[in-house]
Parts: sequence; C-alpha cells; structure tokens
Amino acid sequence: MQPKMKWVLNTMSKGDDGALSIMSRENIDKARAFHASFPQYEPTPLANLANMAKHLGVKGLFVKDESYRFGLNAFKALGGSFAIANYIAEQVGKNVSDCDYGYLTSPQALEDLGPVTFFTATDGNHGRGVAWAARKLNQKAVVRMPRGTKEARLKNIEAEGAEVTIEDLVYDDCVRLAARQAAECDRGVLVQDTAWDGYEKVPSWIMQGYGTMVAEAVDQLRAAGVERPSHVFVQAGVGSLAGEVIGCFASLYPDNPPTCVVLEPHAANCHYQSALAGDGEPRACEGDMLTIMAGLACGEPSTVSWAVMRNHANAFVSCADEVSALGMRMLAAPMKGDPQVVSGESGAVGMGVLASIMLDDDYAELRDALGLGADSQVILFSTEGDTDPQGYRDIVWGER
Repeated sequence: MQPKMKWVLNTMSKGDDGALSIMSRENIDKARAFHASFPQYEPTPLANLANMAKHLGVKGLFVKDESYRFGLNAFKALGGSFAIANYIAEQVGKNVSDCDYGYLTSPQALEDLGPVTFFTATDGNHGRGVAWAARKLNQKAVVRMPRGTKEARLKNIEAEGAEVTIEDLVYDDCVRLAARQAAECDRGVLVQDTAWDGYEKVPSWIMQGYGTMVAEAVDQLRAAGVERPSHVFVQAGVGSLAGEVIGCFASLYPDNPPTCVVLEPHAANCHYQSALAGDGEPRACEGDMLTIMAGLACGEPSTVSWAVMRNHANAFVSCADEVSALGMRMLAAPMKGDPQVVSGESGAVGMGVLASIMLDDDYAELRDALGLGADSQVILFSTEGDTDPQGYRDIVWGER
C-alpha cells in the first residue's frame, strides 16, 4: 500500500531555459487582452481563506476559483481559445492582437479562413473548452475521450455542438488517435494541450492562454496587500498548466520567485517519477491510471512544460485520491467567515496537500524543506468546479 503522499525535492541540474520566454509578460498581456475582448469575460474570484490560513499555520491562503470561467466550470477554455485564435491569425496573415472576439466571430473571419475542424483529446475540461471556442468561432470540433470518462463530462462537450466519443483507450492513446484523425482530415487541426518533439507551437499558445489566470491572480493578490506569494501549489496532468503557472511566476519575479510545488495522483505521477530519477529527462507512466483526479490522469509529460518545471519547480508531490477528497471537503465546508469554493477532484488537490503538510507531522520534513510557516503567503489554483456533479456530491457528502 502506497503512503498518502510521496515527495521529492528538485535536485536536477538546469537545462536549456528557452521555453521560459513563452511565459513572458508580453505574451501574458496579449492573452489577457484577447480574453478581455469576449463579452463573457470577467476575472474569476480569488478566495481569501484567512481563517483557514490561521488554522493551518500560514500567514495567508488564497484560492483562484476557476469554476466561474466563461460559465464552463473550469479554466481550460483560456488555453484552447487562445490557441485557436493564434492559428487563425497565422492562417489569415494577421497578428493575434488583431484577432479579437469581434473579428473571430464575424462572417469576415469565416470567409478569410474557410471551414476548419479542430480535433483534440481530453479527460473533460480541455475538450469542453475547445468545443466551446470552436462553436463561438463558427467552426467544428471533434473530441476523443478516454475510457472511464464520466457521462456528465461527455454531455457537457456534446452541448457545445462537438462530435465526441469515449474510446477504449487511456488518455495518451486518445491524444495519438486525435492527432492521427486530424492529419487525415481535410483542414483538420490538432489543438492539444501537451507537446512532443515536432508539436510545440500549439501547446505553447495554450500555455500562454493560461497566463490570463495567473495575471488576474497577481493583480488580485496585490489588491489584497500581497505583493508576492511565497508558495505556489499547482497540479499537473500533462503539465501545461503547471509549466505555465510556474513559468509565469518565474518571469514576473525573476529575482525572488515563489517556492513552487507540483502535485500529481499516485496513479499518474510522471513528473514526480521524472524528478525522482534526477537526470532531467522526462519519464512516462503506464497502466490504466485510475484516479478520481480524471483531469490529471496523464502518463506522458509535455516536453515544453517539463523544460520549465525542471528549471523552476522546487518540489514534486505524488498523492493518493484521499488527499484530493480531503481538499474538496475542506473547500466545500471552510472555516467560519471564509468563502466556500466548489472544487472538483482535480481542482482541490492543492488544498489537500497543503493541509496534509501543515497538519500531519509525517510531512514535517517536507514542511521544513519548503519553508512553510507563519510568514508564508500561499496560492492554490482550483482549476475546476463540480464538472461531475454526482461524483462531487458523493465525495463531499462522504458517500465514497
């Protein structure tokens, strides 16, 4: 039986840091300006859990609540929409700064570009974001989902007008299927949030799109009197979110970056395994990767984001499903006076990990190694709400 959590500090030698330029302030600002052109846009809340911070023994605790993003209950549309905008801009000979929502949804854009079919693989949130963006831009989307996908997540994507199927494949094989089908389709385009050799441009655009979330959070922290977080906890599936968040903070605070911790489920801990090996090379996980954290059930690290994490992450934590369940319950029933955050299985793992580190003396060594204590200002990213409503209730109400 595996322990509740396993961890390793980053002792890898630094490699090429060229990928960090993806998260430059200029690129983040472009993405935020693009998203601000959407009539549905408004910054998502940054929940200030001041009383939970006291309970855990840290100075401040903030949770970026992405359940409010574009009415889609998750952050992923930030990446898919910005990647599609960049692709269209490239195809029609424009700068992405000139391809705002007004242009992209206009008859002129459709005439300039013509019909395109966007393909992707997903555990739920990314595919819904791509389907939503494609529908807004009057284009088609095809989405492939891995075995074990919850029906509610499939229905959410179908509601956006996409062609969507659940395949008898694990996530990484669904990515390969979507890539093959995109290549075989006339004017098919793969919009995938993971990178591999020869496929880096689109995933880089997706990561830049996630920068809108980080830029909002930094502004909101400053409004709350926190100039810089001391600690950032961020979960990883393929790693694009974690690489973007860590890279953004490294770019914004180059002289004094926060301590960054990468979180994964035991069943799909490819980044933890890669860091444990210590040679700087990414490692893949095998097997069915069964975990309640469906959005993190990915076995192969994105090459672009791994390059960022290798150089700028401080620690990697692998955890059991019970850690995420703990985080879900703590955010759903917070300390009196703190706001509630409805956080799904993949969104709440940061809360569970932080609570375990601070309250369980089995992790005192990790607590000390990270420098967590009474002066710490911590930010977490709740990347999804109750995207599987029945599953969410079963966990929070204690029925599983």
